[in-house]
Amino acid sequence: MPHPAPAHRVVTIAYEPLWPLEFGIAGEIFGWNRPELEMDWYDYQVAGPKRSVRSVGGYSIRIDAGLEALETADTIIIPGWNDKNKRPPEPLLEALRKAHARGARLVSYCTGCFVLAHSGLLNGGRATTHWRYISLLQQQFPEIEIVDDVLYVDNGGIITSAGSSAAMDASLYIVRQDHGANVANTVARSLVTPPHRDGGQSQYIEAPIQERPGKTIASVLDWAREQLDRPLTISSMASHAGMSERTFLRRFREGAGTTPLKWLRRERIFRAMNLLETTTLDTADIATQSGFASLETFRTAFRDIAGTSPNAYRRRFDAVTS
Repeated sequence: MPHPAPAHRVVTIAYEPLWPLEFGIAGEIFGWNRPELEMDWYDYQVAGPKRSVRSVGGYSIRIDAGLEALETADTIIIPGWNDKNKRPPEPLLEALRKAHARGARLVSYCTGCFVLAHSGLLNGGRATTHWRYISLLQQQFPEIEIVDDVLYVDNGGIITSAGSSAAMDASLYIVRQDHGANVANTVARSLVTPPHRDGGQSQYIEAPIQERPGKTIASVLDWAREQLDRPLTISSMASHAGMSERTFLRRFREGAGTTPLKWLRRERIFRAMNLLETTTLDTADIATQSGFASLETFRTAFRDIAGTSPNAYRRRFDAVTS
């Protein structure tokens, strides 16, 4: 009888001073065995140059292992780096280079991007960080293509994310890549957070008060998610929100960070992912139930968002026939 495959091993690096929110996000998503999923979860460990580190907030954390743990990690998470103008220790940088060379996935939260930048692994690639430090990253590392208004960037095995809350977005993206949309949605519900937030960092501005009574943008999104198999227009969404089209478009971008049509396209693909994972419906039926007028339009949108074809996605995440 074949032995089961070992669990995917996630290692989070701890250095001081440790930023507890980002460190906690990694542990919450990857380190907690989730009984509601009824499946083997990640094998999680914390590693660092020291066996005990001080955290912002006045407490200390004991560390499981030294940097040798990175030698067998499948995914390595790099929380916010404490000093953007200070080069990280060379043993840490070398451990990251070796891990990347053997195919480990590297993930930075917020200013953890500076650690990857110092390692040279981002040279010639795309990356992001917190909006406050975009200019500094550009000045220090001009060889990196900085993407300044996204929540995270997947640059082929190296994922960088923006501020602390975007660490959750990037983490759920990883869960979706590893286990499919249905599992990612379940984890997001347990965290009381959206499984995916559209738009970039510019969405975090104060939204104005509505000029007349109407539904919130969040309630419109919930309503639209229940109508994805039907034709949805800006006019119908604005009507449901109790706003003029012009006001609705402005409020939608302020609240969701993108346009209604881009949001609808992505939500329809998320529904299609779930159907591909959990049903045996053929691709044409899934396209129809996800609100696409033609199979070709569906395939194009799916590849743009999921990075693969519907059939290839099903082969990877088919929960019915596997």
